[in-house]
Amino acid sequence: MYNIPELKVGIVAVSRDCFPESLSVNRRKALVEAYEEKYNGENIYECPVCIVESEIHMVQALEDVKNAGCNALVVYLGNFGPEISETLLAKHFDGPVMFIAAAEESGDNLTQGRGDAYCGMLNASYNLKLRNIKAYIPEYPVGTAAECADMIEEFLPVARSLVGLSSLKIISFGPRPLNFLACNAPIKQLYNLGVEIEENSELDLFEAFNKHADDPRIPDVVKDMEKELGSGNQKPEILPKLAQYELTLLDWVEAHKGYRKYVAIAGKCWPAFQTQFGFVPCYVNSRLTGMGIPVSCEVDIYGALSEFIGTCVSLDAVTLLDINNTVPADMYEEDIKGNHDYTHQDTFMGFHCGNTCSRKLSACSMKYQMIMARTLPEEVTQGTLEGDIAPGDITFFRLQSTADNLLRAYVAQGEVLPVATRSFGSIGVFAIPEMGRFYRHVLIEKNFPHHGAVAFGHYGKAIFEVFKYLGVEEIGFNQPKGMLYKSENPFS
Repeated sequence: MYNIPELKVGIVAVSRDCFPESLSVNRRKALVEAYEEKYNGENIYECPVCIVESEIHMVQALEDVKNAGCNALVVYLGNFGPEISETLLAKHFDGPVMFIAAAEESGDNLTQGRGDAYCGMLNASYNLKLRNIKAYIPEYPVGTAAECADMIEEFLPVARSLVGLSSLKIISFGPRPLNFLACNAPIKQLYNLGVEIEENSELDLFEAFNKHADDPRIPDVVKDMEKELGSGNQKPEILPKLAQYELTLLDWVEAHKGYRKYVAIAGKCWPAFQTQFGFVPCYVNSRLTGMGIPVSCEVDIYGALSEFIGTCVSLDAVTLLDINNTVPADMYEEDIKGNHDYTHQDTFMGFHCGNTCSRKLSACSMKYQMIMARTLPEEVTQGTLEGDIAPGDITFFRLQSTADNLLRAYVAQGEVLPVATRSFGSIGVFAIPEMGRFYRHVLIEKNFPHHGAVAFGHYGKAIFEVFKYLGVEEIGFNQPKGMLYKSENPFS
């Protein structure tokens, strides 16, 4: 996969000048040693220039981490810390910043060896707020060298997403289809997040596609598709057109990303796409998403944004699915009840026509789009990648700007059950604890669209922290039984 930021995290220790500087020096060294022992230390950089005690030291440290190529920063309170200099460090660093603090090591060394960073973290947080500076502070930000090493490791997916968003361009094609008002995309919040948007006509895309006819690279892409599909290559005659379309999108990305480093695509797939292009783009969308370039369906711009965040957090392919249909009662009774600890309302089926990466399907086949073929000739609806989504842990989430330009988000963890769907498309039987209540009091009540991004694993903690760092004030989640939503009837 590519199109994902590579991180280099600078570690800068700070010290209040009335505390022994050696406390911060030794604790910084212990932190770096602990990180290198537990994790691959290639992505961290220990700033050796100075311990930051003053504004001059702050400038020197900033210059050092900048020259070292750091794009994320850890401000480490080895002792109480200088509240002005350390927060100016965060203010002037161009990238995400985390604040953590050293715990005391021994009851036998609480005179000259006491650092009071537990107290200093309070002053640091107060000063960050005074200056309107965003910083990531872990749930419990004070720890031993080993515990702080764990905090840095947990910061990486958050920082990677934030670095990615700061250099992201979303490329869209066409307006959303008729009756898809739910996928509205007020662009003001994209700019507030630091994301660029390039909106194009479907005619622009169609012209570029036609110019790629007889592209000499098409046969090699077809061979790669054949290898990926294997026995699931049920529509070999459509592969050259799909390869032509894939090359069109990849070339468009390179020609149009401009000064941005990363790209996501919000693509059009109906109603006129099939009749004019002669296929549906689902399989190509799945392949680009598998490469690290998320492609959302139905010009869902905030869906593409959400997918990109999931890609950066998980370092893996994601997908975008309709929160689609209930699990029939007979299926629940036969396949789920007694085998899995979920109520019927905890379950639902997530579906899209065929946009999920083949690596995330139990098995896959190239087919035609059954819903579209009800009103169109079947031959123009070929190009979907169908199969049941592989069982395993998932995180369902979305970041959305409302019609009145407010940022909202949700995160919920669950799993895809090992239950045959007996249906079509890229589809799975999903289970999320207390999904029924979450569906009513978050998804419906907060006016979220029917598309949800899916990361394959439990990444709720990191995604929640990304949303917090971005300033999303209202982040919904699947609240456990006994924890009422504000609007939930306590007498239900």
